[in-house]
Amino acid sequence: MQMLARISWAYATFIIFSGMSLMILIFKFVPKPHAQKIASKFIQLLTFWSFEKIGQEDPNAQMFLINHQSDLDIGVMELVSKRDLAWVAKKELFDIPFFGLTLRLPNDIPIERESKTSLVKLLKASKERLDEGRVITIFPEGTRSTSGKMLPFKPGAKIVADKYALRVQPIVLIATASCYNIKKYYYRPRKIKVIFLDSFIADKEDPAWMDNLRVKMQKVYDDELANNTRNR
Repeated sequence: MQMLARISWAYATFIIFSGMSLMILIFKFVPKPHAQKIASKFIQLLTFWSFEKIGQEDPNAQMFLINHQSDLDIGVMELVSKRDLAWVAKKELFDIPFFGLTLRLPNDIPIERESKTSLVKLLKASKERLDEGRVITIFPEGTRSTSGKMLPFKPGAKIVADKYALRVQPIVLIATASCYNIKKYYYRPRKIKVIFLDSFIADKEDPAWMDNLRVKMQKVYDDELANNTRNR
């Protein structure tokens, strides 16, 4: 079984890189943001996973906050949402050969965590993308968590949302780490659940709204797993 899982992982990884190559090749020739959507559909079709949407995507949402478990998460969201997503990611990822191009081409937002000017740059870049009608899309944990427990949320998303009084929509991805796990060399095609929670306007007068949101998203995640054992 372990050998089969690793062969499946190698195949899925090859398809993911092929999808990224496709996105790079067609980016200049198709309207935005279709290159990302086409590449994500290509990956889905050839790796045989499916998805189920629960709840409704708010067409007026200006920021998506999503739990992060797997390298598949970005492709899932690009496929599920028709919006032009402006991903916020570590600057080091933008500098990686080939992979960084998939972030630089659509003009996603790099963040330098140790830089004193990082917050100013993040606010400025976010305003520019919002003015273009894009959705600021963030994994507030800042990195993957495969344990099933969400990590503490970083403050950057709250600062941006508070500054511009954004309409925020939380999204919970269910157990994508059990579908594709790059560290364990594991891949298993399955149905991925994408749960859209109610959107809200960020309230800078409430210093705890981000922490409270993490608790709420964790409860949604835990309840889904408790009630549907196939998601584990």
